[in-house]
Amino acid sequence: MPDPLAIIVGGGAVPVQVAAAARAMGRPVFALLLDGFANARDWQGTPSLTIRLGAAGQGLDWLKRTGAKDLVLAGDVKRPSLLMLRPDAGGAALIARIGMKAFGGDDSLLSAIRNLLKEEGFNPMGPKRFLSEAQVGPGLYTKAAPDALALSDIARGVEVVRSLGMLDVGQGAVIQQGLVLGVEAIEGTDALLARAGQVRREGPGGVLVKLVKPGQDRELDLPTLGPRTVAGAVAAGLRGIAFEAGGALLVDPHDMVRQADEAGLFLLSIRPEDHIPGRNPGAAA
Repeated sequence: MPDPLAIIVGGGAVPVQVAAAARAMGRPVFALLLDGFANARDWQGTPSLTIRLGAAGQGLDWLKRTGAKDLVLAGDVKRPSLLMLRPDAGGAALIARIGMKAFGGDDSLLSAIRNLLKEEGFNPMGPKRFLSEAQVGPGLYTKAAPDALALSDIARGVEVVRSLGMLDVGQGAVIQQGLVLGVEAIEGTDALLARAGQVRREGPGGVLVKLVKPGQDRELDLPTLGPRTVAGAVAAGLRGIAFEAGGALLVDPHDMVRQADEAGLFLLSIRPEDHIPGRNPGAAA
């Protein structure tokens, strides 16, 4: 019998897609649902346990009882403050093992969590191993294409997001006519798009640029884009979305393209190095 797979489930469609792919391989699936993020209705019929984030000790004990060694971390999770976490005894012990990295940026925290899970006997992995269709190479995926101004905004976005990433702050920025309408921090992409729509300028719309941060864990923490991202970009008055080739997970890419084509929005998968300011931005188009 194929080895079982355990999934630590946050919000969104990605964990459900991972589970479907695993079942298609014949692998039994167990789901540890994070309360407030996972949708329990999606997991009816799947052996599961719902815990709050602070009950990490309880969750780890349950995962061990499933017999699964491969462990996928998938879905959206808003990082709580330690004051709101209210860890159980096991969770407090785990936080102590993570140490000061619990207070650092997302990259250092994920690295510490990965190491801790390995020490507990698990093989932590990201959803990309099960979602090959969700990763695409460089190129234009829509009927609409960026013009010179949009390509210039993409180059500016690459510069801004790379600078943010060096500080382990965020993965995205919205640029319009060279102006930074907003950058992504802890609030996430949806909130960034909503804010950008409120401050957009007259004239040609802006561009959302999403990249992997330097040093980011490409196994556990790739940026995720989906139809909701396209809808948010349209509502914000943007003209397009540029994302890193091989550095993003596309949730339902076919629906993303359909939705973008209907709205006249472009979806461009880029190699960031081809869009460094000062180089020919058309090289990757």
